[in-house]
Amino acid sequence: MSYIKFAKNIFTVGFLDFLGMAQGLIFLSLITKTLGAVDYGIWSQIRVTVGLVVSVAFLGMHEALIRFIPGDKDEKNVKEGVYSSVFLMFCINLAISLFLMAFSDYVASFLKISQTFVKILSLIVIFESLNSIFLVAIRAKREIGKYFWFMASKMTSEIILLTIVIFLGYGILGVVISYLLVKILFFISLLFYIIKKIGFKFPDFSLVKKYLSFGLPTMADGLFYWIVTSSDRYLIAFFLGIIFVGYYVPAYSIAYLLTTFIFPLSFMLSVILPKFFDEDNMVQVQNYLRNSLKYFWGIVLPAAFVISVLSRKLLILFSTREIANNAYFVVPFIAAGIFLYGLTYFFSQILVLAKKTKIIASIWAAAAFLNLGLNIIFIPFLGILGAAITTFLAYLCALLLMHYFAFREFRFKVEWAFVLKTTIASIFIAFFILLIDLQGLPGLILSIVFSIIVYLALMALLKGFSSKEFIFLKSLIHEMAIFNK
Repeated sequence: MSYIKFAKNIFTVGFLDFLGMAQGLIFLSLITKTLGAVDYGIWSQIRVTVGLVVSVAFLGMHEALIRFIPGDKDEKNVKEGVYSSVFLMFCINLAISLFLMAFSDYVASFLKISQTFVKILSLIVIFESLNSIFLVAIRAKREIGKYFWFMASKMTSEIILLTIVIFLGYGILGVVISYLLVKILFFISLLFYIIKKIGFKFPDFSLVKKYLSFGLPTMADGLFYWIVTSSDRYLIAFFLGIIFVGYYVPAYSIAYLLTTFIFPLSFMLSVILPKFFDEDNMVQVQNYLRNSLKYFWGIVLPAAFVISVLSRKLLILFSTREIANNAYFVVPFIAAGIFLYGLTYFFSQILVLAKKTKIIASIWAAAAFLNLGLNIIFIPFLGILGAAITTFLAYLCALLLMHYFAFREFRFKVEWAFVLKTTIASIFIAFFILLIDLQGLPGLILSIVFSIIVYLALMALLKGFSSKEFIFLKSLIHEMAIFNK
């Protein structure tokens, strides 16, 4: 795959992430402005718990599918890998769901929500995990177009149905039930597609040992990563109450917009790099990592600065003034942490290729324990600001360790001159936005537009972009044109 085609697919997945970002902002606005911070706190607890349960129940099988299916020419192995993962996930999640229902009173007390929500949650996790496995199979087969349309239709359906439910006055309970309904319908459509695409077979579980050997360490990786990114919600609810979760999560969501630029890149690299690595084409592996890191730094760093300085205005726009006043100050710390997480990914990919997933799990374990310990110390004294600072420190810990162990396997070139120029330009546009201080929605839009123009002008002045970048961009636009096949 050429880097042009690779970048084209990144833009495709990036548009999908843009839809996900838009969906999150719509839910944030609808729930906070219509139902309030407390109900948004309930919604956040449900979403974050689903993420926890699914990440544990996967047992790393999704990572194994991504690692092994792209290079496997035997369709029997593809079927076996997919259906053994599906059957295994169903059994595990059924057991988890029965556990959640049986102990719904204790779980509800811990999450600070009602038992009814816990029972619905127990059903959501079953369909969410199965849907995720099917989507991973589509992704591993490199069917990016099909993946795009499935995800786009799911997000659109969720937005439409949840919006209708809220405006009809069914409250947060109606929202959660609608969310479950979409998961069920999505599962049915994915099941039919997968059977049509690869056929069906009853698994003999012959590949499970191989998959689990690779995947189990990544399960720990996913669990520890979840602790870094999401466990602070539980601790905030425990120490401060559910309303502070309703303050903190919208601020976190604003900073999380940065992942719109991270996930498309990581999505495509996870599909492309294993093939080159298995073919012993290390030059291509290093080129993809070098160029991807360069473009990541050139886009995400200035975006982090812009989001940080506009945090209060963004929160007022997408939530409420009450939430903005109580949480805008945490956005810069979380944005910086997410930027560090994005950097971490490039080095973790080296360890994935080298099948050193146990090292990745150990690194996230260290970051997770640091995160938990500091949250227990900081949250009671610093409130949600303590949680944000802890998130930044945990990501910094992960980045330093990942860089150290990854470069012991093999290295790729980091263009430090470009990094320096981008950093200077990013700091400048932050001060520029603070200086012009435009108000209202038109002012917010103009601030973002002006910051982009100023940033590009500065990078041109600093010669941060070479003629090679402009040629690449021209070729990419040509590839993305509607008339181009």
